[in-house]
Amino acid sequence: MLICALGDLTLDVVVRLSGPVAPDGDVDAEISIGPGGQAANVAAWAAALGAEARFVGRTGSDDAGTLAREKLAALGVEIAGPVGDRNGTICSLVSPSGERSMASDRGAARELRPDDLDPAWLACDHFHVSGYALMVDPVRRAALRAVELARRQGARISVDLSSWSAIRDSGEDAFREAVRAAAPDVVFANEDEERLVGRTALDATWILKRGPRGCSFDGVERDALDVERILDTTGAGDALAAGWIVGGPDLALEAAARCVQRVGAMPIPSAA
Repeated sequence: MLICALGDLTLDVVVRLSGPVAPDGDVDAEISIGPGGQAANVAAWAAALGAEARFVGRTGSDDAGTLAREKLAALGVEIAGPVGDRNGTICSLVSPSGERSMASDRGAARELRPDDLDPAWLACDHFHVSGYALMVDPVRRAALRAVELARRQGARISVDLSSWSAIRDSGEDAFREAVRAAAPDVVFANEDEERLVGRTALDATWILKRGPRGCSFDGVERDALDVERILDTTGAGDALAAGWIVGGPDLALEAAARCVQRVGAMPIPSAA
């Protein structure tokens, strides 16, 4: 099974805080650096779970881009797309309880254009689109063209709605229109994203991610798996999406449980 994911490959800086931020002061933290980005995370987890995986997107020609590509390739992911400009970087602040907030600079990823695409990159069994790629042009136009090319070659299509706040800030109506144009077979979302976008005119399987409360797989409720300790929720939804695409609900929940028990979004320690 070959899974392609289009969107961001970023350099992730994960800052796990030991306590509350101290204004004008210091707080101890565990900090790690490695590859990230929603599409890259899905591809990496798909490879870790036994599928072939390809990332499609524009990455930077700077040191951050070089490091991110090298680390993702080391996880068994093929990388396709133009290289140029400044790579994206995301800083994820993780509280002692494992909750996270991200400061995102998506850099070169937003500049992917339809003419950049090679149809051969989109020949796959399942094509997954990060919602971040549907928020702004020109990458939005590139993503919709990629969906067309992948579907023409027999791929199933999924979209992750990604972030309720980014949808709000980028323009809800334009985002909804882009999702409808993609006409995905599967939509991954949390409850806030579902409320914001709505299911109107989308004839799709909906997978609702509810964090520690588990997941709804097209209306079938499943509890999250018990874990010894939640260290970091960054990337857990991406691991769940990859697990579902590769093997269905059981593998989805297993992958999410593996992800939250380590720091960072990828399936191996970011520093490795």
